[in-house]
Amino acid sequence: MSSDHRVPSVDPADPSWWFADAMKAEGGARPSPALTGETIVDVAIVGGGFTGLWTALALKERSPALSIALIEASLCGSGASGKNGGKVHGYWSALAGMEANIGADGALAVARAGTRAQDAIRSFATAPGRDVWWREAGNMRVSASVGQDAKISGYVATAKRLGVPDTAQALTPTEVAQRCKSPVFRGGVFLPEGANVHPARLARALRQAAIEAGVAIYENTPMTGVEPGSPNRVLTPNGQIQAREVVLATNIELARRPEIKPHVTVFSSYALMTEPAPEKLAAAGWAGEEGLADLRMFVHYFRKTPDGRLLMGSGSGPISYNGNTTDPHLTQDRPSAARAEKALRRLLPTFADVAIAKTWGGGIDISSDRLPFFRTLPGTRIHYGCGYSGHGVNPTYMGGQCLASLVLGVKDEWSTLPLCTRELPSLPPEPFRTVGGRLVRWGIIGCEEADERGMKGSLPMQAAAAIPRLFGLRIGTR
Repeated sequence: MSSDHRVPSVDPADPSWWFADAMKAEGGARPSPALTGETIVDVAIVGGGFTGLWTALALKERSPALSIALIEASLCGSGASGKNGGKVHGYWSALAGMEANIGADGALAVARAGTRAQDAIRSFATAPGRDVWWREAGNMRVSASVGQDAKISGYVATAKRLGVPDTAQALTPTEVAQRCKSPVFRGGVFLPEGANVHPARLARALRQAAIEAGVAIYENTPMTGVEPGSPNRVLTPNGQIQAREVVLATNIELARRPEIKPHVTVFSSYALMTEPAPEKLAAAGWAGEEGLADLRMFVHYFRKTPDGRLLMGSGSGPISYNGNTTDPHLTQDRPSAARAEKALRRLLPTFADVAIAKTWGGGIDISSDRLPFFRTLPGTRIHYGCGYSGHGVNPTYMGGQCLASLVLGVKDEWSTLPLCTRELPSLPPEPFRTVGGRLVRWGIIGCEEADERGMKGSLPMQAAAAIPRLFGLRIGTR
């Protein structure tokens, strides 16, 4: 893409820039074989992304004798784990929302578990021989409009009130500019817990570690059904797995299940990667390795790469009806891709004429209170985890530990977290969920874009944006 600002194309058959680069780095490594025939194991894991792979490694670490088979519909890391922004941080930035939903003690417990996850991911990512682009320098949230300014004090005040003031530090406009200059950046907040990683390379490294630990991995093997019982049966096109324990780690696909559907809705996010332009980063004074994001509700998240590229993402993609994971708007919505490009040109104008290498989109499993949850289907030994809500690189490690504890039937620091025990609120039923969600999305996008122009959204937009708060919902509130 050149400076003529044409809307970037989005080809759902084309992988994300991350995954294409990871496969190139592997030099054309062959996929694991597909499952054929019947195999019998202790644990079957469905899903070869972060959650499934972290679960497999956690189980092998705690109980090395377990036999584990993991199936992946495509290639490990080709789904959400290889499409995200690669920003790694826990939940200190979410203290206010968590406090409102699960109380102060629960919020602190989850945030501290996120710090344990951060430590573990760092240890894995920086082990000798692993090149997953781990860079750790914290996270910075910046105000990019007058309407975003007030959110800064909320971060700082909540952290101070809960006794963890070091987790959120207010930044003046001058201090923001010392880290990264932009004509639209105002104040900000610095969150020390934060790193950037190459997400697809991380997923592929997890795959290799699981293979070395003795996990049997079958790629290009979608699950066609699961039958609970003793043992459970996981069905695939050309075979099946018998297993005492089953873990379902299939991201947005879980939104189809009737037990999960009331608590999850499927949004989408779009991202782009530029061509290398290290001189443009230098012109913006962005010398550090911070991950950045603005303070919109439909956030713009951005970070740089070691070779001088810039990733810009926009969490403003369409909502699918009734959890339909094959809705083409989740992966090929050109207006959403255009919003990511528009954000790039506005937030980092030094990149105004830098070409875009690739644009892609994907579904996000948004839970009813914006936190993931890990459970066992009643009356079965089938466990699942989902609801990462666009914040999965760090919490998927937590998910792996929680799911391992559920599989092993132990009561420990992971299985007693609110992520496993809290009561889940329900979303409105269809069609109200999607119709209302799309109306709210329209209102919020309109209000946030108007705010960036120094204006207020129209009265209909303001009314639509206020719907979640009026009805006491825990998502979609500005």
